[in-house]
Amino acid sequence: MDTLPTVLFLVLAGGAAWYAWQRSQRRKNHVLENLPGPPSRSFLKGSLGEMFHRHAWPFQTDVALNYGPVVKLRGFLNRPIVFVSDPTALHTMIIKEEHIFEESQSFILGNKLIFGPGLLATLGDQHRKQRKILNPVFSVAHMRNMLPLFYDVIYRLRDAISLQVKSGQSEIDILAWTGRVALELIGQSGLGYSFDDFVSDMKDDYGAALKALFPRLMDVDILQRLLPYMPLTVPAGVRRLAISLMPNAAVQKLRSIVDVMSARSVRIFMSKRKALADGDEAVLEQIGKGKDIMSVLMKANELASENDRLSEEELIGQMSTLVFAAVDTTSNTVARILHILSERPHVQDKLRQEILAAGAHNKSSYDELNKLPFLNAVCRETLRLYPIGTTVMRVPNKDTVLPLSEPVVGVDGTIIKEIPIPKGTEVLVGAWACNVKKSLWGEDSTEWKPERWVNGLPTAVLEAPIPGVYSHLMTFLGGKRACIGFKFSEMEMKVLLSVLLSAFTFEPTGRPIIWNLAGVIYPTTSRESETPEMFLKVGLYSEGAKTE
Repeated sequence: MDTLPTVLFLVLAGGAAWYAWQRSQRRKNHVLENLPGPPSRSFLKGSLGEMFHRHAWPFQTDVALNYGPVVKLRGFLNRPIVFVSDPTALHTMIIKEEHIFEESQSFILGNKLIFGPGLLATLGDQHRKQRKILNPVFSVAHMRNMLPLFYDVIYRLRDAISLQVKSGQSEIDILAWTGRVALELIGQSGLGYSFDDFVSDMKDDYGAALKALFPRLMDVDILQRLLPYMPLTVPAGVRRLAISLMPNAAVQKLRSIVDVMSARSVRIFMSKRKALADGDEAVLEQIGKGKDIMSVLMKANELASENDRLSEEELIGQMSTLVFAAVDTTSNTVARILHILSERPHVQDKLRQEILAAGAHNKSSYDELNKLPFLNAVCRETLRLYPIGTTVMRVPNKDTVLPLSEPVVGVDGTIIKEIPIPKGTEVLVGAWACNVKKSLWGEDSTEWKPERWVNGLPTAVLEAPIPGVYSHLMTFLGGKRACIGFKFSEMEMKVLLSVLLSAFTFEPTGRPIIWNLAGVIYPTTSRESETPEMFLKVGLYSEGAKTE
């Protein structure tokens, strides 16, 4: 008899408690609530649906350029998300308080499920231990030793493309070739393993899985944000069974991709471990002759103290992470550069002539390659305006305050000089937004102008406390979680461009090229297509010829 009043009381009490909690959160987040930002269109998903999908360029551009250096977005249940492109605030997050602003749990857990416990899936002391043992293999000295191998692999790519255009100009999927060569480069120099002979058109299943990974990750972005609330401490076999039973096509496609990547990584690791156990003669018979990144790492790991030594699971995790981080990032950036140059034939010719005059296509040294001013400018300007990703998430593990380079005017007209950030608040690092900030780079900040790197950067850029590890840019982030392989990526881009532009001309086909937002931005031939590909007209270059 008393059931109905009791239920009604519980509902009202619960509603009152929820309302009181919401009001307390509003008071706690008063400054955050006063920040300018676009309106939320969904109570459940907030701004997430608009911010994180592959055609979100207009929304992200609006957020980056039209609301100031600190912007309020909305997350699940309309919780505030802080979008930051202010250099001083970024410096605090990335350098000064790096130990407070950690990757989100959804990011860490998602990467651990996909790649294992590598650099992208660890925090704190475990991350520092991994980075300490990895740093030497990404040093400039090691890059110099690997450069001849880079040229040899890319010469094989040049020969393969030459066969396709020997009878005249042809439309070629450039992304497919840059992806194949990037995989082979990290295979030989990183793993001491060959994925591709560049003779057959047969796709490697590992390479195909990598190419499909980023579009699939974008499809499950919102599901990934729920990972911290899921029981991931259950045995791996139970987790796999639960995932296999999920009625979600994107999840099942992602599971198949992870299975392919994991199986190959384990196979390569076991082969390398056996070679190391069999002695120097067996190591020398492997591709890379024991000088590849993983061989050097595994040897160093054996000599490390017990406290510094990585587990077998961590080593395999580094392999998967290494390949993942090295393939689409560089291949898609080189494809973007060739796309840009195909639409600017005079710039293409200018860069080609610099390369030919310096002989950069004929096995230049590391230092000689880095002395080409226009090649440097083209690479840096592309990485500035078209970074591989536009944002990364950080979440503070305690209450803190972000100082600002310039005040922000609140919604109510209040001048805000610093932003209190409560523990657990999602904070988006606006990497692209900082790279195109007009107060730093000028009114032409959203235009591709490599000359800005030759003529000298604006004083505002040079004096700003931008925490990026590379050329005053946030493209490779900064601090202790900066991209460890950015020198590797830059060297690969420069050798690829030097060899390809000295041998071929590139022109548009007339087909659309649509660049899609994802963990790594990728091109398709239409807005509807989910297949990463990019076609250009490619012809053999002959001395004295000009692209039209």
